[in-house]
Amino acid sequence: MTKRTSAKYKIDRRMGENIWGRAKSPVNRRPYGPGQHGQRRKGKLSDFGIQLRAKQKLKGYYGDITEKQFRRIYREAERMRGDTGENLVGLLERRLDAVVYRAKFVPTIFAARQFVNHGHVLVNGRRVNIPSYRVKEGDVIEVREKSRQIPIVLEAIASPERDVPDYLEVDHTKMTAKFVRTPQLADIPYPVQMEPHLVVEFYAKN
Repeated sequence: MTKRTSAKYKIDRRMGENIWGRAKSPVNRRPYGPGQHGQRRKGKLSDFGIQLRAKQKLKGYYGDITEKQFRRIYREAERMRGDTGENLVGLLERRLDAVVYRAKFVPTIFAARQFVNHGHVLVNGRRVNIPSYRVKEGDVIEVREKSRQIPIVLEAIASPERDVPDYLEVDHTKMTAKFVRTPQLADIPYPVQMEPHLVVEFYAKN
């Protein structure tokens, strides 16, 4: 278990939002920050503060990606044609751990990272154990046959908590998911509003 996994609910409380839309989030009961000063009245955020918060929220949503990794993805999005913010979320959604999570093979993005790390996932019939591996349109992601009865997999598939987005074709009986297309921001089922344009503004100034 990584240090980031154990801190997932701290991310919710720090942001003051249930960013994964989970029923167990502490924000549902305590909608304020963690620690002894968490209930203090918050001052108005500066433009920098708003942009930083948007970046931290997007980073946190994808399993609290490290700053170095996130900045590298941003730089790549910047070099691509089109809107940088749209490119950024498209690249994030193409991460293998994100696809495993979206396909509902596991209950959380943190579990998805661990699931991939432990070698439970095949891409086009080959085992891939790198969570940041980038899938391409048409790739077929599959849970290994030996891993299909793992309790968290069965729990995730049965959960009504979230739906599979339409840029994936998922067959839970065969435990397969086809990555049909790279999504746009409007296609991605974020439980809270994400603002990649603010992330672009943040990096443009810093």
